[in-house]
Amino acid sequence: MKHGLTTAYTALAERLVLIAQNHPKRIAAAVAAVLLTGGGGAFAVANLGPDASDLPIRTITHAATSLAEDQPLSALVDIPSYSLYRSDTTRSSDSAESLLQRMGVADPAAASFLRTNDLVRQNLLGRAGRSVTAETTDDHRLTQLTARWAPDESGSFKRLVIKTTGDGKFSANIETAPLTVGSRFAGGIIRNSLFAATDASNIPDSVAVQLADVFSNNIDFHRSLRKDDRFSVVYETLEADGEPLRAGRVLSAEFHNNGKTFDAVWYQEPGRSKGAYFTLNGDSMQRAFLTSPVEFTRISSAFSMRMHPILRTWRAHNGTDLAAPTGTTVRTVGDGVVSFAGVQNGYGNVVYIKHSGNQETVYAHLSSVDVKQGQSVEQGQKIGAVGSTGWATGPHLHYELRVNGEQRDPMATALASDASRPISKASRPAFERLAENMRIQLSSAALQTTARAD
Repeated sequence: MKHGLTTAYTALAERLVLIAQNHPKRIAAAVAAVLLTGGGGAFAVANLGPDASDLPIRTITHAATSLAEDQPLSALVDIPSYSLYRSDTTRSSDSAESLLQRMGVADPAAASFLRTNDLVRQNLLGRAGRSVTAETTDDHRLTQLTARWAPDESGSFKRLVIKTTGDGKFSANIETAPLTVGSRFAGGIIRNSLFAATDASNIPDSVAVQLADVFSNNIDFHRSLRKDDRFSVVYETLEADGEPLRAGRVLSAEFHNNGKTFDAVWYQEPGRSKGAYFTLNGDSMQRAFLTSPVEFTRISSAFSMRMHPILRTWRAHNGTDLAAPTGTTVRTVGDGVVSFAGVQNGYGNVVYIKHSGNQETVYAHLSSVDVKQGQSVEQGQKIGAVGSTGWATGPHLHYELRVNGEQRDPMATALASDASRPISKASRPAFERLAENMRIQLSSAALQTTARAD
């Protein structure tokens, strides 16, 4: 019997499959009719239900006892107090209120103290570029404010500490502590200018200036830079309590300019009072004269005949005019003795320096003179500042070189000068170890720069 039913069901299934294959459209229409009929029925049933807006509504109110028992919610949770920290750099426009607001401090008593305390007003407010750190409570009241700065080249820094003594009162005192010397490596790619490249890599301007000085005998940074030139640099960092205050000396550098590679490393031999830059192979990079007496600036008038800007006549311009803002440091291009320092006719404030080999340099139109007649000076030492005294239409330095009283092109003479000081045989192994270490750091800087560019 069971076998007969199975056979019948199988035959019926085969028959239905055959009908579906021969009449697919009819089957689809039948199924659609069933679905529509079912949907219509459902719709009809739904319409027979009551409208929700007609249903009765009843509000039930029940009083509940507070678990807090009239205590604030914070009393139910054990939340520990904490401190907030923030670091920034002071600005020349800072008032007590603007500085504290930028540091995330909301404390009228602290603002009042900063406004009235002599140490704070003399050493913090209105002083740009000082590293400052604030510590506050979790409700932004000031716990301690610390400012740090390095006033000179002595290797130490000043620390102004302002802290709460309780009951809304504060104290302030100044401390002195030694700077910590570290190092950092970085690199950049020239897109527009050297300064634009160093800015993009967060490299201080003082390092950019040193780079231009180190490679000034190899690269004309005013005219010879090319797009996609690359550089790597290792330089000192001077830190106070772990906070960087300023950059120090360039320790090593590599510059790829227009298909050529130049490198340099700072090395001071034991027993010598001064160090100097050498190539990584140990060749001296020192010259008897620097190529420029001012830090990295544009040349406005070269060694040539020119129309005098005041006398309006053609006359020989036997020197180089270096345009720079008033106050820019002017340095002696070589070792020597000051033969004159004072005021002289159209030169205004001027300094003359005698060098070896009957050579003399002249620095005119200065806004200030920082040396005296008869004083010995060393290459790179500050002797004054750029100005517009005498016959000058704007701030610039007029710079001359005279040999046996005859004026020469100072730029050409500087490039031709040589003051090479080879590394002694005894110091050679130490130098080579230093050079190898610097090669590794410069390679790391180059890889970092490439990765950032990609």
